[in-house]
Amino acid sequence: MSLPLNAPSKSRLNASPVVELRQYTLKPGRRETLIGIFDGHLIEGQEAGDMTIIGQFRDLDRPDMFVWLRGFDGMVARKDALTAFYDGPVWAAWRDAANATMISSDDVLLLKPAWPGAGFDLSNSQRAALPGHEKPSRDNRLSDIVVIRIHHLRPGVAETEFASRFETDAVPTLAALGAPPLAAFVTEHAENSFPRLPVRSGENVFISVAAFDSADAHARHEAVLANSPEWQAFEREAQSCLARSTETLRLSPTSQSLLGR
Repeated sequence: MSLPLNAPSKSRLNASPVVELRQYTLKPGRRETLIGIFDGHLIEGQEAGDMTIIGQFRDLDRPDMFVWLRGFDGMVARKDALTAFYDGPVWAAWRDAANATMISSDDVLLLKPAWPGAGFDLSNSQRAALPGHEKPSRDNRLSDIVVIRIHHLRPGVAETEFASRFETDAVPTLAALGAPPLAAFVTEHAENSFPRLPVRSGENVFISVAAFDSADAHARHEAVLANSPEWQAFEREAQSCLARSTETLRLSPTSQSLLGR
């Protein structure tokens, strides 16, 4: 499991300053096929090109959604890494099989850490060393889940201001209640450095990421939040900044996900 936000670590080497949150809509019943291709064949090829495959997940509430996070050392590094991978032999070998599982792969948010130190610390995370090419997929038990909350901010609301309020008011409350965020991000507004892969433009979001031992543990945490005066005060203030309801993604890590292991 990744370390809580701002926890000390020996290295922040993998705290990518640019992160993609990618949500793929798949053809019915094809998610396990894509996970087998991704975990078994596509991770190593991407990371050889200086990307970090942070985590890949089954969405517990949407059976035909595959969600994953990919990190880069910067926007120029993103262009170079994506060019090398998508023009390279690994993607050429598996592109058709992967694309055959998908309806849409264009739901992508381009992000950056919400404040210094708010990125992922993966220094103590590693993937299981499994033999062969086909990695066994994780079962569908509701445990060891990652929860991503996407706050859609109103036009004119400064992401940095909202992030500062979250860091000051929300993080201590969440930590005191046993679920400190693992990371927090805001929109990266730089021009898409690899236009062959679209990203959602015109977005103004703040995203928090947390992990729980089980879906039941997450549900208990939400019940505790609902009765926390400190959290309710933060929520009331936050509402005035939001353009629409906050999205909550409940995600089960695959067997080869760094995040949530």
